[in-house]
Amino acid sequence: METIMETKICSCWREFNITQKDTEFYDKISPIFQKNWELRIENWEEKWIIDLWNWKFKYLIPPPQLCPDCRQQKRLSFRNERFLYKRTCDATGKSMVSIYSPDKPYTIYSQEEWWSDRWDPLDYGMDFDFSKTFFKQFDELYHRVPIVSLITDFTKDENSAYTNFAGSNKNCYLIFDSDFNKDCMNLTSSTENENCIDCHSTHRSRMCYQSVWAENCYKCFYVTNSRDCSECYGCDSCIWCKNCFWCVNLRNKEYHIFNKAYSKEEYMLEIARLCREKIDFNRSLDYPKKSMISLNSENISWNYIYDSKNIESSYEIYNSENCKYCFWMHDLSNSYDVAGFWIGWLDKIYYSHVIWVGWSDILFSNIVVWNCRNIMYSNNIYNNCSDIFWCISMIWKQYCILNKQYSKEQYEELVPKIIEHMKKTWEWWEFFPSSISPFGYNETVAMEYFPIDKDNARFKWSTYENPLPQVSKVIPASKLPQNISEVPDDILNWAVECEVTNKPFRIVKQELDFYRLNNLPIPKKHPDERHLDRMKLRNPRVLHDRQCDKCGSKISTTYSPDKKEKIYCEKCYEEAV
Repeated sequence: METIMETKICSCWREFNITQKDTEFYDKISPIFQKNWELRIENWEEKWIIDLWNWKFKYLIPPPQLCPDCRQQKRLSFRNERFLYKRTCDATGKSMVSIYSPDKPYTIYSQEEWWSDRWDPLDYGMDFDFSKTFFKQFDELYHRVPIVSLITDFTKDENSAYTNFAGSNKNCYLIFDSDFNKDCMNLTSSTENENCIDCHSTHRSRMCYQSVWAENCYKCFYVTNSRDCSECYGCDSCIWCKNCFWCVNLRNKEYHIFNKAYSKEEYMLEIARLCREKIDFNRSLDYPKKSMISLNSENISWNYIYDSKNIESSYEIYNSENCKYCFWMHDLSNSYDVAGFWIGWLDKIYYSHVIWVGWSDILFSNIVVWNCRNIMYSNNIYNNCSDIFWCISMIWKQYCILNKQYSKEQYEELVPKIIEHMKKTWEWWEFFPSSISPFGYNETVAMEYFPIDKDNARFKWSTYENPLPQVSKVIPASKLPQNISEVPDDILNWAVECEVTNKPFRIVKQELDFYRLNNLPIPKKHPDERHLDRMKLRNPRVLHDRQCDKCGSKISTTYSPDKKEKIYCEKCYEEAV
Protein backbone atom coordinates (compact mmCIF):
# COMPACT_ATOMS: atom_id res chain seq x y z
CA MET A 1 0.00 0.00 0.00
CA GLU A 2 1.46 3.33 -1.07
CA THR A 3 1.93 6.08 1.50
CA ILE A 4 -0.46 8.98 0.88
CA MET A 5 1.37 12.27 1.42
CA GLU A 6 -1.52 14.61 0.63
CA THR A 7 -5.17 14.59 -0.45
CA LYS A 8 -6.06 17.46 -2.77
CA ILE A 9 -9.38 18.78 -4.07
CA CYS A 10 -9.63 19.60 -7.77
CA SER A 11 -11.60 22.54 -9.16
CA CYS A 12 -14.22 19.94 -10.19
CA TRP A 13 -14.50 19.10 -6.45
CA ARG A 14 -13.08 15.62 -6.90
CA GLU A 15 -10.55 14.43 -4.33
CA PHE A 16 -7.30 12.84 -5.45
CA ASN A 17 -4.28 11.56 -3.57
CA ILE A 18 -0.61 12.40 -3.89
CA THR A 19 1.53 9.46 -2.83
CA GLN A 20 5.15 9.27 -1.76
CA LYS A 21 5.98 7.67 -5.11
CA ASP A 22 4.36 10.64 -6.86
CA THR A 23 6.48 13.17 -4.97
CA GLU A 24 9.61 11.17 -5.76
CA PHE A 25 8.70 11.28 -9.45
CA TYR A 26 8.12 15.06 -9.42
CA ASP A 27 11.51 15.54 -7.78
CA LYS A 28 13.20 13.25 -10.32
CA ILE A 29 11.93 15.16 -13.36
CA SER A 30 12.30 18.68 -11.96
CA PRO A 31 14.58 20.76 -14.21
CA ILE A 32 17.99 22.02 -13.15
CA PHE A 33 19.39 25.36 -14.31
CA GLN A 34 22.43 27.51 -13.75
CA LYS A 35 21.64 30.62 -11.70
CA ASN A 36 23.48 33.87 -11.42
CA TRP A 37 24.50 35.40 -8.09
CA GLU A 38 21.58 37.84 -7.84
CA LEU A 39 18.95 35.14 -8.26
CA ARG A 40 20.85 32.86 -5.89
CA ILE A 41 20.72 35.47 -3.11
CA GLU A 42 17.10 36.42 -3.86
CA ASN A 43 15.81 32.84 -3.72
CA TRP A 44 18.18 31.36 -1.19
CA GLU A 45 15.44 29.87 1.01
CA GLU A 46 12.51 29.96 -1.39
CA LYS A 47 10.25 26.92 -1.49
CA TRP A 48 10.49 24.60 -4.52
CA ILE A 49 14.15 25.49 -5.22
CA ILE A 50 17.06 23.31 -4.17
CA ASP A 51 20.67 24.48 -4.32
CA LEU A 52 22.69 21.62 -5.77
CA TRP A 53 26.27 22.37 -6.77
CA ASN A 54 28.25 24.69 -8.99
CA TRP A 55 25.54 27.35 -8.82
CA LYS A 56 22.92 24.98 -10.15
CA PHE A 57 19.36 25.06 -8.84
CA LYS A 58 16.62 22.50 -9.18
CA TYR A 59 13.16 23.97 -9.71
CA LEU A 60 10.95 21.44 -7.99
CA ILE A 61 7.72 20.59 -9.74
CA PRO A 62 5.03 20.47 -7.05
CA PRO A 63 2.03 18.12 -7.07
CA PRO A 64 -0.64 19.04 -9.64
CA GLN A 65 -3.64 21.18 -8.74
CA LEU A 66 -6.05 19.29 -11.00
CA CYS A 67 -7.24 15.70 -10.69
CA PRO A 68 -6.05 13.14 -13.29
CA ASP A 69 -9.26 13.41 -15.34
CA CYS A 70 -9.13 17.20 -15.54
CA ARG A 71 -5.46 17.06 -16.51
CA GLN A 72 -6.28 14.59 -19.27
CA GLN A 73 -9.21 16.71 -20.42
CA LYS A 74 -6.98 19.77 -20.69
CA ARG A 75 -4.38 17.92 -22.78
CA LEU A 76 -6.98 16.43 -25.11
CA SER A 77 -8.54 19.85 -25.69
CA PHE A 78 -5.48 20.51 -27.90
CA ARG A 79 -6.02 17.37 -30.01
CA ASN A 80 -8.22 17.68 -33.10
CA GLU A 81 -7.80 14.21 -34.46
CA ARG A 82 -10.55 13.66 -37.04
CA PHE A 83 -12.19 16.94 -38.10
CA LEU A 84 -10.75 17.89 -41.50
CA TYR A 85 -11.38 21.06 -43.53
CA LYS A 86 -10.50 22.59 -46.87
CA ARG A 87 -8.38 25.67 -46.28
CA THR A 88 -5.97 27.87 -48.24
CA CYS A 89 -2.25 27.61 -47.50
CA ASP A 90 -1.18 31.01 -46.16
CA ALA A 91 2.17 30.73 -47.95
CA THR A 92 1.14 29.64 -51.45
CA GLY A 93 -2.58 30.37 -51.68
CA LYS A 94 -3.23 26.77 -52.76
CA SER A 95 -6.13 24.72 -51.42
CA MET A 96 -5.19 22.05 -48.87
CA VAL A 97 -6.64 19.69 -46.26
CA SER A 98 -6.20 20.95 -42.70
CA ILE A 99 -7.28 20.29 -39.13
CA TYR A 100 -7.71 24.07 -38.79
CA SER A 101 -11.03 25.36 -40.16
CA PRO A 102 -10.88 28.41 -42.47
CA ASP A 103 -12.30 30.74 -39.81
CA LYS A 104 -9.42 30.20 -37.38
CA PRO A 105 -7.06 33.23 -37.16
CA TYR A 106 -3.78 31.34 -37.41
CA THR A 107 -1.08 31.14 -40.07
CA ILE A 108 -1.41 27.64 -41.54
CA TYR A 109 1.01 26.16 -44.07
CA SER A 110 0.63 23.01 -46.12
CA GLN A 111 2.92 20.19 -45.10
CA GLU A 112 5.09 20.62 -48.20
CA GLU A 113 5.55 24.32 -47.47
CA TRP A 114 5.96 23.99 -43.71
CA TRP A 115 8.75 21.43 -44.07
CA SER A 116 10.54 23.43 -46.77
CA ASP A 117 13.49 25.80 -46.26
CA ARG A 118 11.52 28.75 -47.65
CA TRP A 119 10.76 30.15 -44.20
CA ASP A 120 12.44 30.30 -40.78
CA PRO A 121 10.58 30.05 -37.45
CA LEU A 122 13.20 32.35 -35.90
CA ASP A 123 11.83 35.20 -38.04
CA TYR A 124 8.84 35.25 -35.69
CA GLY A 125 10.84 35.40 -32.46
CA MET A 126 9.76 37.57 -29.54
CA ASP A 127 11.54 39.03 -26.55
CA PHE A 128 10.05 37.90 -23.26
CA ASP A 129 7.96 40.69 -21.72
CA PHE A 130 8.04 40.55 -17.93
CA SER A 131 4.99 42.84 -17.73
CA LYS A 132 2.78 40.13 -19.30
CA THR A 133 1.87 36.60 -18.36
CA PHE A 134 3.65 33.81 -20.18
CA PHE A 135 0.48 32.24 -21.58
CA LYS A 136 -0.61 35.57 -23.06
CA GLN A 137 2.73 35.92 -24.86
CA PHE A 138 2.63 32.29 -25.98
CA ASP A 139 -0.84 32.83 -27.45
CA GLU A 140 0.46 35.87 -29.35
CA LEU A 141 3.27 33.75 -30.80
CA TYR A 142 0.75 31.01 -31.63
CA HIS A 143 -1.17 33.45 -33.82
CA ARG A 144 2.00 34.60 -35.64
CA VAL A 145 4.24 31.66 -36.41
CA PRO A 146 3.20 29.26 -39.22
CA ILE A 147 1.65 25.97 -38.09
CA VAL A 148 1.61 22.78 -40.15
CA SER A 149 -1.81 21.85 -41.57
CA LEU A 150 -1.77 18.15 -40.63
CA ILE A 151 0.29 15.82 -38.46
CA THR A 152 1.37 13.05 -40.84
CA ASP A 153 4.53 11.48 -42.20
CA PHE A 154 3.35 12.76 -45.58
CA THR A 155 6.52 11.95 -47.55
CA LYS A 156 5.88 8.25 -46.90
CA ASP A 157 2.14 8.41 -47.67
CA GLU A 158 0.62 7.48 -51.01
CA ASN A 159 -2.83 8.65 -52.04
CA SER A 160 -3.78 9.28 -48.40
CA ALA A 161 -4.43 13.01 -48.16
CA TYR A 162 -7.41 12.77 -45.81
CA THR A 163 -5.58 11.43 -42.76
CA ASN A 164 -4.19 12.89 -39.53
CA PHE A 165 -1.82 11.73 -36.78
CA ALA A 166 -0.87 9.08 -39.32
CA GLY A 167 1.95 8.00 -41.59
CA SER A 168 3.23 5.46 -44.12
CA ASN A 169 -0.28 4.74 -45.41
CA LYS A 170 -1.31 3.85 -48.97
CA ASN A 171 -4.73 4.40 -50.56
CA CYS A 172 -6.30 5.30 -47.23
CA TYR A 173 -9.17 7.68 -46.48
CA LEU A 174 -10.31 9.15 -43.17
CA ILE A 175 -7.92 7.23 -40.97
CA PHE A 176 -6.57 8.79 -37.80
CA ASP A 177 -3.87 7.90 -35.29
CA SER A 178 -2.98 5.02 -37.62
CA ASP A 179 0.17 3.94 -39.48
CA PHE A 180 1.33 1.43 -42.12
CA ASN A 181 -2.14 0.69 -43.53
CA LYS A 182 -3.17 -0.06 -47.11
CA ASP A 183 -6.57 0.34 -48.80
CA CYS A 184 -8.32 1.23 -45.53
CA MET A 185 -11.04 3.70 -44.52
CA ASN A 186 -12.41 5.10 -41.27
CA LEU A 187 -9.79 3.67 -38.91
CA THR A 188 -8.56 4.98 -35.58
CA SER A 189 -5.55 3.81 -33.55
CA SER A 190 -4.85 0.97 -35.99
CA THR A 191 -1.67 -0.28 -37.66
CA GLU A 192 -0.51 -2.60 -40.44
CA ASN A 193 -3.96 -3.42 -41.84
CA GLU A 194 -5.18 -4.02 -45.39
CA ASN A 195 -8.69 -3.59 -46.80
CA CYS A 196 -10.28 -2.74 -43.45
CA ILE A 197 -13.14 -0.29 -42.87
CA ASP A 198 -14.65 1.22 -39.72
CA CYS A 199 -12.25 -0.29 -37.18
CA HIS A 200 -10.65 0.88 -33.94
CA SER A 201 -7.44 -0.50 -32.39
CA THR A 202 -7.18 -3.17 -35.06
CA HIS A 203 -3.72 -4.40 -36.01
CA ARG A 204 -2.14 -6.64 -38.66
CA SER A 205 -5.56 -7.61 -40.01
CA ARG A 206 -7.17 -7.92 -43.45
CA MET A 207 -10.69 -7.50 -44.76
CA CYS A 208 -12.19 -6.58 -41.37
CA TYR A 209 -15.24 -4.40 -40.74
CA GLN A 210 -16.49 -2.73 -37.54
CA SER A 211 -13.85 -4.45 -35.43
CA VAL A 212 -12.62 -3.08 -32.12
CA TRP A 213 -9.41 -4.32 -30.49
CA ALA A 214 -8.76 -7.03 -33.04
CA GLU A 215 -5.32 -8.37 -33.92
CA ASN A 216 -4.13 -10.61 -36.73
CA CYS A 217 -7.65 -11.26 -37.98
CA TYR A 218 -8.99 -11.99 -41.46
CA LYS A 219 -12.48 -11.24 -42.74
CA CYS A 220 -13.90 -10.60 -39.28
CA PHE A 221 -16.95 -8.36 -38.91
CA TYR A 222 -18.21 -6.80 -35.65
CA VAL A 223 -15.63 -8.60 -33.50
CA THR A 224 -14.19 -7.17 -30.28
CA ASN A 225 -11.22 -8.10 -28.10
CA SER A 226 -10.22 -10.96 -30.39
CA ARG A 227 -7.06 -12.12 -32.12
CA ASP A 228 -5.86 -14.71 -34.62
CA CYS A 229 -9.38 -15.27 -35.94
CA SER A 230 -10.78 -15.60 -39.46
CA GLU A 231 -14.25 -15.39 -40.97
CA CYS A 232 -15.91 -14.63 -37.64
CA TYR A 233 -18.96 -12.43 -37.12
CA GLY A 234 -20.10 -10.69 -33.94
CA CYS A 235 -17.60 -12.48 -31.70
CA ASP A 236 -16.08 -11.19 -28.46
CA SER A 237 -12.91 -12.30 -26.66
CA CYS A 238 -12.16 -15.15 -29.06
CA ILE A 239 -8.68 -16.46 -29.98
CA TRP A 240 -7.58 -18.82 -32.80
CA CYS A 241 -11.16 -19.22 -34.02
CA LYS A 242 -12.54 -19.67 -37.54
CA ASN A 243 -16.07 -19.56 -38.92
CA CYS A 244 -17.71 -18.59 -35.64
CA PHE A 245 -20.90 -16.57 -35.35
CA TRP A 246 -21.80 -14.44 -32.32
CA CYS A 247 -19.58 -16.38 -29.92
CA VAL A 248 -17.86 -15.34 -26.68
CA ASN A 249 -14.67 -16.55 -24.94
CA LEU A 250 -13.86 -19.33 -27.40
CA ARG A 251 -10.36 -20.71 -27.98
CA ASN A 252 -9.30 -22.64 -31.08
CA LYS A 253 -12.85 -23.38 -32.26
CA GLU A 254 -14.49 -23.65 -35.69
CA TYR A 255 -18.10 -23.73 -36.89
CA HIS A 256 -19.73 -22.43 -33.72
CA ILE A 257 -22.90 -20.34 -33.41
CA PHE A 258 -23.76 -18.80 -30.02
CA ASN A 259 -20.96 -20.98 -28.57
CA LYS A 260 -22.64 -24.16 -29.86
CA ALA A 261 -20.70 -26.51 -32.17
CA TYR A 262 -21.99 -27.44 -35.64
CA SER A 263 -20.70 -29.49 -38.52
CA LYS A 264 -19.61 -27.47 -41.54
CA GLU A 265 -22.82 -28.29 -43.43
CA GLU A 266 -25.05 -27.56 -40.43
CA TYR A 267 -23.20 -24.30 -39.82
CA MET A 268 -23.78 -23.02 -43.35
CA LEU A 269 -27.49 -23.91 -43.24
CA GLU A 270 -27.99 -22.29 -39.84
CA ILE A 271 -26.19 -19.10 -40.87
CA ALA A 272 -28.38 -18.87 -43.98
CA ARG A 273 -31.50 -19.29 -41.83
CA LEU A 274 -30.42 -16.65 -39.32
CA CYS A 275 -29.68 -14.18 -42.11
CA ARG A 276 -33.05 -14.81 -43.79
CA GLU A 277 -34.98 -14.33 -40.58
CA LYS A 278 -33.05 -11.15 -39.69
CA ILE A 279 -32.87 -12.05 -36.02
CA ASP A 280 -31.82 -9.27 -33.64
CA PHE A 281 -28.75 -10.71 -31.95
CA ASN A 282 -27.66 -9.79 -28.44
CA ARG A 283 -24.65 -11.35 -26.80
CA SER A 284 -25.62 -12.92 -23.50
CA LEU A 285 -24.51 -11.43 -20.19
CA ASP A 286 -24.08 -15.00 -18.88
CA TYR A 287 -20.55 -15.33 -20.27
CA PRO A 288 -17.82 -14.17 -17.85
CA LYS A 289 -15.60 -11.22 -18.67
CA LYS A 290 -12.00 -10.78 -17.63
CA SER A 291 -11.57 -8.08 -14.98
CA MET A 292 -8.73 -6.42 -16.84
CA ILE A 293 -7.42 -6.92 -20.38
CA SER A 294 -3.65 -7.34 -20.37
CA LEU A 295 -0.91 -9.67 -21.59
CA ASN A 296 2.58 -10.42 -20.23
CA SER A 297 2.32 -7.60 -17.70
CA GLU A 298 2.75 -7.22 -13.95
CA ASN A 299 1.66 -4.71 -11.33
CA ILE A 300 -0.74 -2.84 -13.62
CA SER A 301 -4.13 -1.15 -13.46
CA TRP A 302 -6.71 -0.24 -16.08
CA ASN A 303 -7.05 -1.83 -19.49
CA TYR A 304 -5.21 -2.93 -22.63
CA ILE A 305 -1.73 -3.10 -21.16
CA TYR A 306 0.77 -5.38 -22.89
CA ASP A 307 4.36 -6.46 -22.12
CA SER A 308 4.64 -3.85 -19.37
CA LYS A 309 5.21 -3.52 -15.65
CA ASN A 310 4.51 -0.98 -12.91
CA ILE A 311 1.78 0.78 -14.88
CA GLU A 312 -0.89 2.61 -12.90
CA SER A 313 -4.17 4.18 -14.06
CA SER A 314 -3.18 3.90 -17.71
CA TYR A 315 -4.79 2.68 -20.93
CA GLU A 316 -3.51 1.14 -24.17
CA ILE A 317 0.11 0.82 -23.08
CA TYR A 318 2.71 -1.35 -24.82
CA ASN A 319 6.21 -2.40 -23.70
CA SER A 320 6.47 0.26 -20.99
CA GLU A 321 7.37 0.55 -17.33
CA ASN A 322 7.03 2.89 -14.34
CA CYS A 323 4.23 5.04 -15.76
CA LYS A 324 1.07 6.59 -14.37
CA TYR A 325 -1.90 8.35 -15.97
CA CYS A 326 -0.66 7.57 -19.49
CA PHE A 327 -2.61 6.69 -22.63
CA TRP A 328 -1.87 5.33 -26.15
CA MET A 329 1.86 4.93 -25.56
CA HIS A 330 4.54 2.53 -26.79
CA ASP A 331 8.00 2.04 -25.20
CA LEU A 332 7.55 4.64 -22.47
CA SER A 333 9.34 4.73 -19.12
CA ASN A 334 9.39 6.86 -15.97
CA SER A 335 6.57 9.16 -17.06
CA TYR A 336 3.29 10.64 -15.80
CA ASP A 337 0.35 12.27 -17.55
CA VAL A 338 1.28 11.57 -21.15
CA ALA A 339 -1.02 10.95 -24.10
CA GLY A 340 0.51 10.15 -27.45
CA PHE A 341 0.38 7.65 -30.22
CA TRP A 342 2.30 4.45 -30.74
CA ILE A 343 6.05 4.38 -31.31
CA GLY A 344 8.00 5.71 -28.38
CA TRP A 345 11.41 4.95 -26.82
CA LEU A 346 10.75 7.75 -24.38
CA ASP A 347 11.88 8.55 -20.87
CA LYS A 348 10.96 11.14 -18.24
CA ILE A 349 7.95 12.81 -19.86
CA TYR A 350 5.46 14.76 -17.77
CA TYR A 351 2.11 16.42 -18.43
CA SER A 352 2.45 16.41 -22.21
CA HIS A 353 0.55 15.36 -25.31
CA VAL A 354 1.74 13.58 -28.49
CA ILE A 355 5.35 12.83 -27.72
CA TRP A 356 6.71 10.57 -30.43
CA VAL A 357 9.93 8.66 -31.08
CA GLY A 358 13.05 8.86 -29.01
CA TRP A 359 13.21 11.73 -26.53
CA SER A 360 13.60 12.48 -22.87
CA ASP A 361 12.92 15.25 -20.38
CA ILE A 362 9.80 16.71 -22.02
CA LEU A 363 7.62 18.81 -19.72
CA PHE A 364 4.28 20.58 -20.29
CA SER A 365 4.48 20.35 -24.08
CA ASN A 366 2.26 19.50 -27.03
CA ILE A 367 3.43 17.58 -30.13
CA VAL A 368 7.16 16.90 -29.81
CA VAL A 369 8.46 14.54 -32.48
CA TRP A 370 11.73 12.77 -33.36
CA ASN A 371 14.67 12.73 -30.95
CA CYS A 372 14.12 15.85 -28.88
CA ARG A 373 15.19 16.51 -25.29
CA ASN A 374 14.93 19.19 -22.63
CA ILE A 375 11.75 20.70 -24.08
CA MET A 376 9.39 22.72 -21.91
CA TYR A 377 6.16 24.59 -22.59
CA SER A 378 6.46 24.22 -26.35
CA ASN A 379 4.26 23.18 -29.26
CA ASN A 380 5.00 21.49 -32.60
CA ILE A 381 8.69 20.76 -32.02
CA TYR A 382 10.43 18.41 -34.48
CA ASN A 383 13.67 16.68 -35.41
CA ASN A 384 16.50 16.81 -32.89
CA CYS A 385 15.58 19.96 -31.01
CA SER A 386 16.97 20.43 -27.51
CA ASP A 387 16.91 23.05 -24.77
CA ILE A 388 13.76 24.69 -26.11
CA PHE A 389 11.50 26.84 -23.92
CA TRP A 390 8.18 28.43 -24.90
CA CYS A 391 8.58 27.87 -28.65
CA ILE A 392 6.31 26.90 -31.56
CA SER A 393 7.04 25.21 -34.91
CA MET A 394 10.76 24.54 -34.43
CA ILE A 395 12.99 22.14 -36.38
CA TRP A 396 16.66 21.35 -35.60
CA LYS A 397 17.01 24.16 -33.04
CA GLN A 398 18.69 24.60 -29.66
CA TYR A 399 18.71 27.31 -26.98
CA CYS A 400 15.57 29.13 -28.11
CA ILE A 401 12.94 31.04 -26.12
CA LEU A 402 9.73 32.30 -27.76
CA ASN A 403 11.31 31.41 -31.13
CA LYS A 404 14.30 33.66 -30.50
CA GLN A 405 17.84 32.26 -30.71
CA TYR A 406 20.19 32.65 -27.72
CA SER A 407 23.67 31.49 -26.87
CA LYS A 408 23.99 28.73 -24.28
CA GLU A 409 25.07 31.27 -21.66
CA GLN A 410 22.23 33.68 -22.46
CA TYR A 411 19.71 30.86 -22.43
CA GLU A 412 20.82 29.54 -19.04
CA GLU A 413 20.72 33.05 -17.59
CA LEU A 414 17.28 33.98 -18.94
CA VAL A 415 15.37 30.75 -18.30
CA PRO A 416 15.52 30.96 -14.47
CA LYS A 417 14.32 34.56 -14.60
CA ILE A 418 11.32 33.57 -16.70
CA ILE A 419 10.56 30.67 -14.37
CA GLU A 420 10.57 33.08 -11.44
CA HIS A 421 8.12 35.27 -13.34
CA MET A 422 5.88 32.30 -14.14
CA LYS A 423 5.82 31.30 -10.49
CA LYS A 424 4.60 34.74 -9.54
CA THR A 425 1.80 34.53 -12.13
CA TRP A 426 0.92 30.94 -11.09
CA GLU A 427 1.77 29.55 -14.53
CA TRP A 428 4.82 27.46 -13.64
CA TRP A 429 4.06 23.71 -13.50
CA GLU A 430 0.67 24.03 -15.27
CA PHE A 431 -0.15 22.77 -18.79
CA PHE A 432 -1.38 25.27 -21.39
CA PRO A 433 -4.88 26.56 -20.58
CA SER A 434 -7.58 25.30 -22.92
CA SER A 435 -8.44 28.92 -23.72
CA ILE A 436 -5.39 29.12 -26.01
CA SER A 437 -6.12 25.87 -27.84
CA PRO A 438 -6.59 26.57 -31.56
CA PHE A 439 -9.58 24.20 -31.62
CA GLY A 440 -13.12 24.29 -30.38
CA TYR A 441 -13.72 21.78 -27.62
CA ASN A 442 -16.29 20.01 -29.81
CA GLU A 443 -13.57 19.43 -32.44
CA THR A 444 -11.24 17.64 -30.05
CA VAL A 445 -10.85 14.15 -28.64
CA ALA A 446 -11.68 15.64 -25.23
CA MET A 447 -15.31 15.67 -26.37
CA GLU A 448 -15.23 11.87 -26.78
CA TYR A 449 -13.92 11.16 -23.30
CA PHE A 450 -15.40 14.12 -21.41
CA PRO A 451 -18.58 15.12 -23.30
CA ILE A 452 -20.17 18.45 -22.46
CA ASP A 453 -22.82 20.58 -24.13
CA LYS A 454 -22.25 24.03 -25.53
CA ASP A 455 -24.27 25.82 -22.84
CA ASN A 456 -22.13 24.35 -20.06
CA ALA A 457 -18.80 24.55 -21.87
CA ARG A 458 -15.97 26.37 -20.15
CA PHE A 459 -13.96 25.97 -23.33
CA LYS A 460 -13.92 27.36 -26.84
CA TRP A 461 -16.66 26.03 -29.10
CA SER A 462 -16.47 25.71 -32.88
CA THR A 463 -19.51 26.77 -34.90
CA TYR A 464 -17.91 26.26 -38.32
CA GLU A 465 -19.65 23.76 -40.60
CA ASN A 466 -18.04 22.20 -43.66
CA PRO A 467 -19.92 22.96 -46.90
CA LEU A 468 -22.43 20.30 -47.94
CA PRO A 469 -21.12 17.83 -50.53
CA GLN A 470 -21.92 18.63 -54.16
CA VAL A 471 -24.17 15.75 -55.21
CA SER A 472 -27.02 15.05 -57.61
CA LYS A 473 -29.39 14.13 -54.78
CA VAL A 474 -29.61 13.35 -51.07
CA ILE A 475 -31.23 10.11 -49.92
CA PRO A 476 -32.41 9.54 -46.32
CA ALA A 477 -30.76 6.52 -44.73
CA SER A 478 -34.18 4.95 -44.20
CA LYS A 479 -34.62 4.76 -47.99
CA LEU A 480 -31.44 2.75 -48.58
CA PRO A 481 -31.94 -0.82 -49.80
CA GLN A 482 -31.06 -3.34 -47.11
CA ASN A 483 -29.65 -5.73 -49.68
CA ILE A 484 -26.39 -4.47 -51.17
CA SER A 485 -27.22 -6.14 -54.50
CA GLU A 486 -30.04 -3.62 -54.94
CA VAL A 487 -27.76 -0.58 -54.55
CA PRO A 488 -26.97 1.03 -57.93
CA ASP A 489 -23.58 2.41 -58.98
CA ASP A 490 -25.23 5.81 -59.04
CA ILE A 491 -25.05 5.97 -55.25
CA LEU A 492 -21.51 7.32 -55.72
CA ASN A 493 -23.15 10.54 -56.96
CA TRP A 494 -25.52 10.80 -54.01
CA ALA A 495 -25.20 11.83 -50.38
CA VAL A 496 -26.74 9.68 -47.65
CA GLU A 497 -28.51 11.54 -44.85
CA CYS A 498 -27.40 10.17 -41.47
CA GLU A 499 -30.28 8.59 -39.58
CA VAL A 500 -29.03 10.11 -36.30
CA THR A 501 -27.78 13.62 -37.13
CA ASN A 502 -29.23 14.16 -40.63
CA LYS A 503 -25.70 15.12 -41.65
CA PRO A 504 -25.02 14.06 -45.26
CA PHE A 505 -22.08 11.82 -46.15
CA ARG A 506 -20.70 10.30 -49.33
CA ILE A 507 -20.03 6.70 -50.29
CA VAL A 508 -16.80 6.34 -52.28
CA LYS A 509 -16.04 3.61 -54.81
CA GLN A 510 -13.47 1.81 -52.66
CA GLU A 511 -16.08 1.59 -49.91
CA LEU A 512 -18.90 0.42 -52.21
CA ASP A 513 -16.68 -2.31 -53.65
CA PHE A 514 -15.92 -3.54 -50.11
CA TYR A 515 -19.61 -3.74 -49.16
CA ARG A 516 -20.46 -5.61 -52.36
CA LEU A 517 -17.59 -8.05 -52.01
CA ASN A 518 -18.59 -8.90 -48.43
CA ASN A 519 -22.37 -8.66 -48.85
CA LEU A 520 -22.65 -5.84 -46.30
CA PRO A 521 -25.37 -3.16 -46.31
CA ILE A 522 -24.61 0.52 -46.91
CA PRO A 523 -24.15 2.17 -43.48
CA LYS A 524 -26.95 4.45 -42.36
CA LYS A 525 -24.87 6.61 -40.05
CA HIS A 526 -22.29 9.31 -40.76
CA PRO A 527 -18.67 8.12 -40.26
CA ASP A 528 -18.39 10.31 -37.15
CA GLU A 529 -21.45 8.63 -35.61
CA ARG A 530 -20.10 5.19 -36.46
CA HIS A 531 -16.86 6.16 -34.75
CA LEU A 532 -18.75 7.24 -31.63
CA ASP A 533 -20.65 3.94 -31.62
CA ARG A 534 -17.34 2.07 -31.62
CA MET A 535 -16.07 4.24 -28.79
CA LYS A 536 -19.13 3.27 -26.71
CA LEU A 537 -17.84 -0.30 -26.72
CA ARG A 538 -15.01 0.82 -24.43
CA ASN A 539 -15.46 0.75 -20.70
CA PRO A 540 -15.15 4.13 -18.95
CA ARG A 541 -11.68 4.91 -17.66
CA VAL A 542 -12.75 4.46 -14.08
CA LEU A 543 -11.38 1.76 -11.82
CA HIS A 544 -13.79 -0.01 -9.45
CA ASP A 545 -13.16 -2.32 -6.53
CA ARG A 546 -15.38 -5.39 -6.63
CA GLN A 547 -15.28 -9.14 -6.09
CA CYS A 548 -14.67 -11.90 -8.58
CA ASP A 549 -18.04 -13.45 -9.33
CA LYS A 550 -16.47 -16.92 -9.25
CA CYS A 551 -14.09 -17.09 -6.28
CA GLY A 552 -15.00 -13.93 -4.38
CA SER A 553 -11.47 -12.50 -4.35
CA LYS A 554 -11.01 -8.74 -4.47
CA ILE A 555 -10.33 -7.34 -7.94
CA SER A 556 -9.92 -3.96 -9.61
CA THR A 557 -11.79 -3.54 -12.87
CA THR A 558 -13.30 -1.01 -15.24
CA TYR A 559 -16.65 -2.83 -14.94
CA SER A 560 -18.89 -1.03 -12.48
CA PRO A 561 -20.38 -3.09 -9.61
CA ASP A 562 -23.76 -1.74 -10.73
CA LYS A 563 -23.53 -3.65 -14.02
CA LYS A 564 -24.89 -7.17 -14.47
CA GLU A 565 -21.93 -8.75 -16.26
CA LYS A 566 -20.12 -11.66 -14.67
CA ILE A 567 -16.60 -10.41 -13.92
CA TYR A 568 -13.87 -12.94 -13.11
CA CYS A 569 -10.35 -12.48 -11.85
CA GLU A 570 -7.64 -13.51 -14.29
CA LYS A 571 -7.17 -16.98 -12.76
CA CYS A 572 -10.88 -17.84 -12.79
CA TYR A 573 -11.34 -16.41 -16.27
CA GLU A 574 -8.54 -18.50 -17.76
CA GLU A 575 -9.97 -21.61 -16.09
CA ALA A 576 -13.44 -20.83 -17.47
CA VAL A 577 -12.37 -20.39 -21.08
